[in-house]
Amino acid sequence: MSTLMAPSETPETARSTPARPTYRVTGPRVLASEWAKLWSLRSTWITLGLGLLFLVAFGVIAASRYKSGIDSGRPMDRFGSATAVSLSLFGTNFAQLALGVLGVLVAAGEYSTGMIRSTLAAVPRRLPVLWSKAAVYGVVALVIATAGSFVAFLVGNQIVSGSPAAMSLGQAGVVRSLLGAGLYLGLVGVLGTALGALLRSVAGGISVLVAALMLVPGLISLLPSSWQGDIDPYLPSHAGESIFALTHDSTTLSPVAGLVVFLGWTALALAGAAYRLVRSDV
Repeated sequence: MSTLMAPSETPETARSTPARPTYRVTGPRVLASEWAKLWSLRSTWITLGLGLLFLVAFGVIAASRYKSGIDSGRPMDRFGSATAVSLSLFGTNFAQLALGVLGVLVAAGEYSTGMIRSTLAAVPRRLPVLWSKAAVYGVVALVIATAGSFVAFLVGNQIVSGSPAAMSLGQAGVVRSLLGAGLYLGLVGVLGTALGALLRSVAGGISVLVAALMLVPGLISLLPSSWQGDIDPYLPSHAGESIFALTHDSTTLSPVAGLVVFLGWTALALAGAAYRLVRSDV
């Protein structure tokens, strides 16, 4: 029986033509895919830049206001017992919004464009997509936030040098607080990613994120004071603040306890996103 070949194909070229390689879906390849998708979006660069700007700029502004008050002999009440660490991390509340919102966009953005169908077709097991999104963006947010925290401290501490707020990196708790701020903001990014994957709506994810970090603490303050002490320390925002706070008292959690509580909130959101991803059609 003869073998049919194209007119331009000789037996030699037919034998030498390599077969198309078979690609397997592996963890590193899914991570690489999510890394490429993250940096292909203009919103990534813009939002990360805003997060870094908020963290550094507001820290420098707070340090400048404190220094001007000290020099004029009229220190501001809110900065009465401030330290270089608390002043330099003043922008954390603003940076968390930028980094958290980008986390929502990382996950929910694919649902709004329909690209999630192609992603899940390439990775049929689904869950590696969620873990990879959270891991890639969480690490990026962690690095950006940690770098911003140290820059804000170095600049802010230089501004308040010679004042009671001045500190050095070698003082107890300073490095721990700066690293804690970076870790907290990195986890906020993971939390935003989890909410985006859970709700599959950019608007919905951002709304829940803002409510959890900023609105709920205000609502809790309306409760009887006897209840507030039992609830406040375990809210996501307050537990997160205890991770990078320089000092603690009986009304706040320790850094380790705050980290455990915030990890619990993040894990809960990720578990909900994982359940919905596995159970739904898309």
